[in-house]
Amino acid sequence: MMLQKARKANALGLQQYERWEIDEAVESFKEAIRLVPDESDFHLNLARALARSGDYDAARRALGSSIRFEPDKELAERFERLFAEGMDEVETLVTQQMTRKGLPLEVVGAAVQMWLEYRICIGRRPLVIRKAETWAAALDYTVRKVNFHELTQREISDLYGVSPSTVRAYHNDLVQTLDIMPCDYRYFRGDDNPLDKLVEAAAMLEELEERFRRP
Repeated sequence: MMLQKARKANALGLQQYERWEIDEAVESFKEAIRLVPDESDFHLNLARALARSGDYDAARRALGSSIRFEPDKELAERFERLFAEGMDEVETLVTQQMTRKGLPLEVVGAAVQMWLEYRICIGRRPLVIRKAETWAAALDYTVRKVNFHELTQREISDLYGVSPSTVRAYHNDLVQTLDIMPCDYRYFRGDDNPLDKLVEAAAMLEELEERFRRP
């Protein structure tokens, strides 16, 4: 009975996660964990939701709990590498190239942050790294687009020595997995985010409609 309730809470959390109801998803996953504390998937889903919300410290703690109960040794070892102090080969390469091209450190940091979130949010999906250049190129390209420091896919591919089609494929994977939008607040590092104006405009329109309908 407890397991059935926990699975129901977990399923609800996954639905909320997909709808970007992140606070609600976090609470649903926590409820699943309260009911059945030793199910690794519940902790992993909580980590994914916390990573999407930008709370990386809490996401790492949830991921650590997931590792404790994870029966798949290979998956557990993959997640354990996220706790390493040094940078991996993808982070090292993208940091070197972006810094070399004069991009602000905040934007470089956003690429590293995106890579961390991606590796958590793919969950049980395999993480395939045939060449560090493929992921580094996609991260560089995606973060540049979010921050208006754009290069074409051809220019990025030449920079990293991969094909434009590879940049496109890995970029699309990042966008779909992390649900990245233009000027995404998680990765935008400018002073004025254009999305703020859209939010203000939407709030103003809602207020005007309310006043229009008022008797």
